[in-house]
Amino acid sequence: MSNKPDIELALIQTTLAWHDPAANREHFQALLEQARGADLVILPEMFTTGFSMESSVLAEPEDGPSSAWLREQAQRIGAVICASLIIQAADGSYRNRLLWARPDGSVAHYDKRHLFRMAGEHKHYRAGEQQAVFDLKGWRVRALICYDLRFPVWSRDAAGTDLLLYTANWPGARRQHWNRLLPARAIENLCYVAAVNRVGEDGKGHGYTGDSQVLDFQGEALLAAGDGDGVFRTWLSSEALSAYRERFPAHLDADVFTLN
Repeated sequence: MSNKPDIELALIQTTLAWHDPAANREHFQALLEQARGADLVILPEMFTTGFSMESSVLAEPEDGPSSAWLREQAQRIGAVICASLIIQAADGSYRNRLLWARPDGSVAHYDKRHLFRMAGEHKHYRAGEQQAVFDLKGWRVRALICYDLRFPVWSRDAAGTDLLLYTANWPGARRQHWNRLLPARAIENLCYVAAVNRVGEDGKGHGYTGDSQVLDFQGEALLAAGDGDGVFRTWLSSEALSAYRERFPAHLDADVFTLN
């Protein structure tokens, strides 16, 4: 049996103002108030700008206004908040960086590993090199970003991830891929999956159909946001996860590998 508490997730699926960080922060502040009480709140990828290749224009420093805002909001609502944004790292490189802002004011991060070459992302950002595992009340949470979803090796964690988390700007043109790959990641990793996408249209005319969702370890939907705009909440049961892994311990037969 598990000794971890159950946790509540709040997924914020909404539109994004194109290239307007201040407007997006204001928009999300009201939505975050609705998410109060959750343990973890997840925002879409590049939540301050939309999915943009104008990294040199839009990048904020590591301690910039949006990073500070995320810390303040996490402290205000008493929850971990995670979202990606465009960051200029200390080494001068531009990163699509997910920030994991805790209520105590501390922040950890994950840099997107797989850059979406079909949009030229690899020409404007530097890829991350390290997986990141975050602790949330004893839960092992691994946060990934959008295109990472297509790469099952990077999504695997032999040490036992409890929750895989994807934050995205996944276009409606490839909606079917999103909805098929997410259950596969849950099933193969014997873990929960939470995925947050945006809705609306971006400054390039690409449409987004949402489909933010939370899946259990068998790929069954616990939450399905469809194309709605707002805050969507659900609970994850630690006991149910532990019991399933005991009944069906496929992870014990997993292949051993290392990542370069």
